[in-house]
Amino acid sequence: MEEHMQIFKSLSKYERKLIKGLMRSFSNIMILWLINKKRMHGYEIMTALSNSNPYENKMPSSSKIYPVLHDLESNGLIKGSWEHQGKRKVKYYVMTDEGRNFILSFKKLSEHVKKDHANIWTEFQEYMGSV
Repeated sequence: MEEHMQIFKSLSKYERKLIKGLMRSFSNIMILWLINKKRMHGYEIMTALSNSNPYENKMPSSSKIYPVLHDLESNGLIKGSWEHQGKRKVKYYVMTDEGRNFILSFKKLSEHVKKDHANIWTEFQEYMGSV
């Protein structure tokens, strides 16, 4: 077993819940970022998120991902279109201009927080790197 999983499993149930919650809280923005990089369908997104989260031993369920995709689409941040892939129909998602603007705004806000609160972020990162 990988070392990070041993560490994760040694945490209390509440501590594991905190880490999983942190990973989930970024999933909507990560979904937007992934779609901004390239058009994707739901299963591709689920696979990418699964590969990015070392603390989950299973792929995110479609019951978690598709409501997020529908919400992002209904709010105009992404647009989906059905395409035939072999004998199946697959819905591919692309970023809208509004979605791209949001990602750019989020990036600027992140940079602002990093810059204006650099002391605490730097201290936190240094501490986490030295533990």
